[in-house]
Amino acid sequence: MHPKIKRKKRKILGESSRVIARLHMPDGAYRIPKIIQRIVDLPDTTAGNLLEEIMLDFSERHRDIKRVFKLHLNKVRDYVPRNTVLSETKGALIGAYFTMEYSIESAALFNPSIVPHPDQSQLDKGSLRFIMSLRATGEGHVSSLVFRSGHLDQDNTILFDPISEYVETPDLHVDAVYDRHLFQLKLCEMDTGNEIAAYVLNHLPEFFTYNELREKIGALTSQPIFSEVRQNETFEVMYWLANSNYEMSFRPDHPISERVIFPVSENESRGIEDARLVRFIDDNGEVTYYATYTAYNGFNILSQLIETKDFIKFNVLTLNGKAVQNKGMALFPRKIDDRYVMLARQDGENNHIMFSDNIHFWQESRIIQEPTHPWEFIQVGNCGSPLETDEGWIVLTHGVGPMREYCIGAMLLDLDNPAKIIARLDEPLLAPREEEREGYVPNVVYTCGAIIHNNELVIPYAMSDVMSGIATVGVSDLINCMRVLAD
Repeated sequence: MHPKIKRKKRKILGESSRVIARLHMPDGAYRIPKIIQRIVDLPDTTAGNLLEEIMLDFSERHRDIKRVFKLHLNKVRDYVPRNTVLSETKGALIGAYFTMEYSIESAALFNPSIVPHPDQSQLDKGSLRFIMSLRATGEGHVSSLVFRSGHLDQDNTILFDPISEYVETPDLHVDAVYDRHLFQLKLCEMDTGNEIAAYVLNHLPEFFTYNELREKIGALTSQPIFSEVRQNETFEVMYWLANSNYEMSFRPDHPISERVIFPVSENESRGIEDARLVRFIDDNGEVTYYATYTAYNGFNILSQLIETKDFIKFNVLTLNGKAVQNKGMALFPRKIDDRYVMLARQDGENNHIMFSDNIHFWQESRIIQEPTHPWEFIQVGNCGSPLETDEGWIVLTHGVGPMREYCIGAMLLDLDNPAKIIARLDEPLLAPREEEREGYVPNVVYTCGAIIHNNELVIPYAMSDVMSGIATVGVSDLINCMRVLAD
């Protein structure tokens, strides 16, 4: 028996016209002062005409392109010749030469996740406003995190809000506050909890800023008391860790479809991958939205955590502990027995579960599901955070079978003991149809999270790493079609 699943006609497609203005640095730092000097040497009239032409071509493609030019000028200001007085025009020109447009969705828009919107006001009865996150991929296959919003009506017809023609990256707050204890634990985990790191941290307050860290490292650099080689190695790791934890904010008066979280730190330079959103309710009723994601630098992956209350201000933090390995962390939407719970796949093959008293540290995991059926013989994994029902936790899974075909399955976990599988589908809930199997990565359907509304499971899902669609299935129908597992 197979649940009746309905695919919506609406497809979610990337738009190549959605571009951000990002920093452009030429290969070889020696070229930077040469470029700047050429601009400085321009006659004022020529510089003015050139800037006017640039503004004519690009000002309508971005909300405030001159602001971007100013930011990028500051990135290369140290290369401006000493005693040079830059006019506003030439300063903007320098910024323009170190700026490039990047089309964030030109290659793909896929692996969606969905949660209830923080604002549920002014809706018709039976409707639900939502926020959807998607993995956007552009030139060079660099992935970023973008958002869409809309609402589901009482019949689960999905209505998207208009998509802004503009796209903006957030303001970064490099003076983020770090917890000294957590920072030290992570350094130890990275085999850098040595006497040099301890010396620096012991001279910092319990909660310190990036600038305070930089000052202490700078003082030790100018007057070293340890081996300079070991000091530099330690400082590199400390900076790497600090840069992996940051704060950012968007302008609240701009729609959420304008917001893009583009790779910032070194460890995510090649992509922010497969964010799994969850609306987490704490014991006191406070709501925080979390998203686990995989940071990729072209060689290694790192599990990260985004947290936000309003989708305007975001904190990005590293996940720590021996059990934080591989991809696909998915947080439960509340604590169970006063502990945080997370699904994961530490070994690249099986579904694991983890429990922790601290959301940032995960030390142990255990297997709860192994590949059993032919459509999942290669590996299994989760497809987003569990969804709570009276019968148990619904978990969407994915399985990889012959010809590397990805299908979406489902299982039901015990409400009080989520390490126990109560029931599961023996066959895929969603498998690639003929029209869904062609794409950048063929034969794949995949999701990073679903939502329950009006007794239906609403599943946004990706098709072969190119575009996304939406499917729905009745919750009762889904559970009734699962095979109950013996105790």
